[in-house]
Amino acid sequence: MSSFFSRSSRDQPTPPQQPYSRLPPGGAQPDPYRQPPSQRVPAPRYDDPGAYEKRGHAQKSSRGAFGVVSSPSDALALSNRLIVHPSDFHKGQHVIVKQQFPITVLHDDTGKLAPGTIGASSLQRQWIGLSVTGDEVTVEPLSFQPSYLQSLDIEVGFLRRGHEIAEAFSADEMAHNFVKAFSGVIFTTGQLLVFEFHGQNLKATVKGLSTLELADAQRKSGGGPANTGVLMEKTDVMFLKAGDSAIKIKSSAKKAPPNAILAPNFRFEDMGIGGLDSEFSTIFRRAFASRVFPPGLVDKLGIQHVKGILLHGPPGTGKTLLARQIGSMLNAREPKIVNGPEILNKYVGASEENIRKLFADAEKEYKAKGDESGLHIIIFDELDAICKQRGSTSGGTGVGDSIVNQLLSKMDGVDQLNNILIIGMTNRLDMIDEALLRPGRLEVHMEISLPDEKGRYQILNIHTSKMRTNGVMDRDVDLLELAQATKNFSGAEIGGLVKSATSFAFSRHVKVGTLAGVSDDIEHLRVNRGDFLNALDEVTPAFGVSKEELEQVVQNGIIHFAPVVDELLRSGELFVEQVRTSTRTPLVSLLLHGPPGSGKTALAATVAQASQYPFMKLVSPEGMVGFSESQKVAAINKVFADSYKSPLSVIVVDNLERLLDFTPIGPRFSNAVLQALMVLLSRRPPKGRRLLVISTSSLRPVLTDLGLSESFDAELWVPPIASLRSLEYVLKEVELFHDASQHRNAMHMLQQAGFDGTDEQDSRLNIGIKKLLSVIEMARQEPETVAERLTGSLMELGL
Repeated sequence: MSSFFSRSSRDQPTPPQQPYSRLPPGGAQPDPYRQPPSQRVPAPRYDDPGAYEKRGHAQKSSRGAFGVVSSPSDALALSNRLIVHPSDFHKGQHVIVKQQFPITVLHDDTGKLAPGTIGASSLQRQWIGLSVTGDEVTVEPLSFQPSYLQSLDIEVGFLRRGHEIAEAFSADEMAHNFVKAFSGVIFTTGQLLVFEFHGQNLKATVKGLSTLELADAQRKSGGGPANTGVLMEKTDVMFLKAGDSAIKIKSSAKKAPPNAILAPNFRFEDMGIGGLDSEFSTIFRRAFASRVFPPGLVDKLGIQHVKGILLHGPPGTGKTLLARQIGSMLNAREPKIVNGPEILNKYVGASEENIRKLFADAEKEYKAKGDESGLHIIIFDELDAICKQRGSTSGGTGVGDSIVNQLLSKMDGVDQLNNILIIGMTNRLDMIDEALLRPGRLEVHMEISLPDEKGRYQILNIHTSKMRTNGVMDRDVDLLELAQATKNFSGAEIGGLVKSATSFAFSRHVKVGTLAGVSDDIEHLRVNRGDFLNALDEVTPAFGVSKEELEQVVQNGIIHFAPVVDELLRSGELFVEQVRTSTRTPLVSLLLHGPPGSGKTALAATVAQASQYPFMKLVSPEGMVGFSESQKVAAINKVFADSYKSPLSVIVVDNLERLLDFTPIGPRFSNAVLQALMVLLSRRPPKGRRLLVISTSSLRPVLTDLGLSESFDAELWVPPIASLRSLEYVLKEVELFHDASQHRNAMHMLQQAGFDGTDEQDSRLNIGIKKLLSVIEMARQEPETVAERLTGSLMELGL
């Protein structure tokens, strides 16, 4: 920016530094900046209160409409001034466009701008409403002397989407550069401008401003509107992050928080928590932001601090660790950590007394110091053990209900405390009494879900930090690779993975023939990539992929005996991408139907495996043999509930009619399972979660009779093998014959037997690929008569 200003000053002689100097009365007098320097007349001074009206009258009478063009250069566009020809206005003069948009002018130093035209950047044209296609607007000098700015609030974001960077910009440095670049420029509320900082173009909007008190001379001349002012070196510029922008702004360090609750030596790296950055940010905003400000300011707002946080989610995701670290990072009393069952006592009233004791210290200090009291933190682990739904348990002493009542009265009773923070943790949010979950109690509900890839990398980094520091981890270990391979691992399971990898490293340094002897090369112990890969086979996540089950149903692979198989797989890929990318369809349910043994389950499992979704599960009647109706419903519901804990999930529901216990004699079916499936197949997953359900059935008409077919978004027909060409392709794929003569002989026999059709209309063939593979393997057992055995078996099946 400095080079830009120096360039313009060389091209044009510098006029007297009077930003509002105009022509003297009388239009016939020469323009002082069109004349040679020796013939120029001095500009009026600020101490002439009538000069602005006189000169403004003369200027208006000599000005007409101006044509609009683009800014002559990028450097001039970044100046956020209106570019004019030197013969039209004075350099640095403040003008008003269309009688309502004040702006400062700058002379064109490129020579591209003709007299009677103005150059405006795209943001200026957007703000004022200008067009470069023949638009003409009025541009007149200001008729008042604007005030100087005391403060200016600027909302900033990146100018172009897709060009964002992760650098955090210093608000103090931005303010310094802004004042240096635009000192002497007029600003008004709502003005749009572009601001170049650290090589990035930022879009800025003036959100608010305040001006200095007017001097006597300004009062007499009419000080102008209160939402307009001129920037000066002493103006306090504050930058705000635009709500829709990814820009990061580091807050000003000039003023320390009045009563910071964070420990002065606290560092986030010391927390030992990975993958919970966004959760921790939300907790801090909801629960601690109000505690950063002075109690007097909070009192003026008439609000109370958040008193309770409930952390819920799958086991091992770091709920307890997060709660403990929150307690250690704050300038608060030592947290009281209570395991839920510890509250219970066999004596009448003792359990309630234990609850009251937890709050005793906080009550005592609050009575003495009021809002100046320190923060008291109480952490309840396994909260569901003591705060079950009231009335949910029959019999007993009713101590559970009494504990809930006592806790409610202490948190939000008559004598409310404003110096406590309750942190509860549970794996079963559905079991917690609803009265505890409303605002004023445990009002911040934070799901601590399974970590994403970035979070898993952070957790691996924490668990292996000592290995790397002490040089006992090989260089071939790639933590990014491990983070990608540990889908659906919780934080605890990643810790178990690291332990398992070290156990493999230990096993290499045990003396041969012993179990406890240590080899002599123990100093060379290193944990390498192979150890982690072995650990991945040993440690499996509780939530995630049914790898063995899916591989088992696709044991023979997919044989592409006809183009329809490729089309089915392609359609499956499209449904996978729809769930992955579409914002309108977070739930997609697909039905594959066809005759028995046609490969429906194998196709569904193949599509599921190819999706590479973090969560893949198979719901099969084989795993529910002997289950009662209620057990089946609970098992199916658990799979769907687990899928909601992962951002992307696919569930294969195999053999619907067997799950429903359907039989044509009667007919009979399980209505409880039917109703559960109808609900689960149509229930949209929670916000931020996406689910693909692939179901299979061999009795498609039955699903219509049961009303289940309406639950599917799409259906795909999986055909049997119905032509000799398809049969021949399968025989080649499985390599049934050892030579070409055997193959020709078998095909001739199949034609003689009547299996010579080329399509479904004129062929006797109608057999599923699964059953055909079984027939082929049986014929393979007699190599001498394989063709005869194959033909005979197909004929015996009545094809």
